[in-house]
Amino acid sequence: MSIRVMLPAAFQRHTDGVKQVDSSAVNLPALVEDLKFKFPVLGEHIKDEDGKLRKFINVYVNDEDIRFLGGESYAFQDKDEVMFIPSIAGGSR
Repeated sequence: MSIRVMLPAAFQRHTDGVKQVDSSAVNLPALVEDLKFKFPVLGEHIKDEDGKLRKFINVYVNDEDIRFLGGESYAFQDKDEVMFIPSIAGGSR
């Protein structure tokens, strides 16, 4: 089984410009560990102190928010496309 992970430009500085990577992770916690193994610096930015995905990072599987698919318990299917999207906040007065 293989899934494709799309990494946004904001993360590519931690992946030496890699925009997508394949993984055999079976669920989100395993994928976060796989990304940390492949890109240690990225792992520091996407994981919190407890080893979980940071709250400001949204994950989509085939354009569907993973929270509506079961969250961390969702079992990836062969050829799923997973996107990590960091939340953007702020602005000016």
